[in-house]
Amino acid sequence: MEQVLRQTWAFLFRDLHLTRRYMSWVIVFTFYAIVNTATIALIGVALGDRRLTLMLILGALLWNFLSVLFSEIANSITYERWEGTLEYTFMAPVSRLTHLAGVSMFVVFYSVVRTAIIIAALMLFIDLDLSRANVGGILVVLAVSSVAFIGLGLMAAVLPVFSPERGAEATNIFQGILLLVSGVYYPIEVLPRWLQPLSYISPATYALSACRKLMGIGQGAAEPVQTAGAPLSEVTHELLVLALMGAVMIPLGLYVFALVEGWAKRTGKLKRTG
Repeated sequence: MEQVLRQTWAFLFRDLHLTRRYMSWVIVFTFYAIVNTATIALIGVALGDRRLTLMLILGALLWNFLSVLFSEIANSITYERWEGTLEYTFMAPVSRLTHLAGVSMFVVFYSVVRTAIIIAALMLFIDLDLSRANVGGILVVLAVSSVAFIGLGLMAAVLPVFSPERGAEATNIFQGILLLVSGVYYPIEVLPRWLQPLSYISPATYALSACRKLMGIGQGAAEPVQTAGAPLSEVTHELLVLALMGAVMIPLGLYVFALVEGWAKRTGKLKRTG
C-alpha cells in the first residue's frame, strides 16, 4: 500500500513539474480564461440583470473548472508524447490505475487553483457577492461531478494514442458537444427538441442545475432576482445522478484506456512520432 501511494504521489509531482515546464502556456490560457469569463459576465451587467449576471458567471466558472478536468487528463498523453516518455510510462511496472490516479489528483488540484485565480481576477471587473449562496453545497457538487468528468477525460485520453497529430484536437469535439448540450449559459429548454435528450447524459447538466439552485438563481426566467441558496437536501436528485455517472464512467474510462493501451503496445504506437 505504501508503495502504491508513493507511486501515485510520484505521478502527481511529475505532472506538477511538467506544468512548470510549460508555465508560459499556463499563464496564457489562464489569462484567456479570465478575460473570457469577465466578457461573458459583463453581458449581464450591461443588461442590468443581476440574476442573468450570476447565471453567466456560474456557467463560466463551472465550465472552466470541469473542462480543465476533462481536457488536462486527455492531454496528459499528449504531453508525455512531446517529452518522449510515453513508451517508458506505459512499459513501467506500475499499474495503470496508480498512474491515472496520480494524474487525476494533480488535475483536480490544478483546476481548483486555476478557478480560484479566475474568481479573484473577476472581482476586479464585477461586484461579486456570494453572501446568499450555499458555497459549501456548491463545493460538494463540484467534488461529486469531478468524478464523472475524470471518467470522461480517461476515455478522451485515448485519442492522442490513436492519432499523435490530431488526437489532442479531437478532444475539443467532445468538449464542444458538452458545452452545447449542457446549458452552460442558458436553460436546456432553448435547445432544439432533437438535441435536448443529449443534455440528460451530460454530467455538466446536473452539476449546473444543482449549483444554480444552491446559488439561489433557480432554473427559469420566472425568477428575476437572486434568492437565498437552497440547502443541499434540495439537490439530492442531481447528486445521486452525478454519483451514478461517476460510478459508471470511471470503470468505463479505465476499461477503454486499457483496451487502447494494449492495442498501442501491439502496434507500436507509443513512440514519439506515433
